[in-house]
Amino acid sequence: MTRTKSPARLGPARWILYGISVMAIAAIATQLYFFAMVGIYTVVNPPSTAFMRADAWRLAQDRPDLSIQRTWVPYDQISRNLKRAIIASEDANFVNNNGYETDAILQAWEKNKARGKIVAGGSTISQQLARNLFLSREKSYVRKAQELVITSMLELWMDKERIFEIYLNSVEWGNGVYGAEAAAHYYYKTSASKLTAWQSARLAVMLPRPKYFDEHRGSAYLSQRAGVIARRMGAAELPH
Repeated sequence: MTRTKSPARLGPARWILYGISVMAIAAIATQLYFFAMVGIYTVVNPPSTAFMRADAWRLAQDRPDLSIQRTWVPYDQISRNLKRAIIASEDANFVNNNGYETDAILQAWEKNKARGKIVAGGSTISQQLARNLFLSREKSYVRKAQELVITSMLELWMDKERIFEIYLNSVEWGNGVYGAEAAAHYYYKTSASKLTAWQSARLAVMLPRPKYFDEHRGSAYLSQRAGVIARRMGAAELPH
């Protein structure tokens, strides 16, 4: 009877091949997992995200007095002001792009090369959602590549309105604050459906650095940039 060699008895070349095979299988399994979860999220609202889970752990260690704040609300119960403000601020071509903007990625690449480190990503709303749902805050080109793969899955499975609905309910807006409804209550004691144009513009500007602006709400930049976004909101095209 022929016996199969165990990995420990394989020669160096076969051991390397075995290792590569294991990593390839693990990589494929990971992509299949992401693909299946994106499919599920077309009809099921994500109960949490990778960012939320990491934040919950951090708060439990450093700020046990705080917890994750998030209340899911349907797309139609979120102010059009906020939707327009976010598109104007984060991804002006959201409705028409395929999940990424090549020019923005190339500009980010040049900026990172000039700085000698990763400081920009050129991410669209779809890319931000991919990262928030499944990945970490780590900045690396490997993570960026995975982000683009998941973005393609989101664009394949979902229409733009569903992508935007999940984004609006999942994006970080402060220290433990996630989603439009929680942000509206946290900053303005109102609901996401009643946010004014000015409130929405300020919330949109906070997105790249939510924890910082949570602690620096009187920032001159925040007010100045919100004014710019408020003027652009009228031209923002919403998914429907």
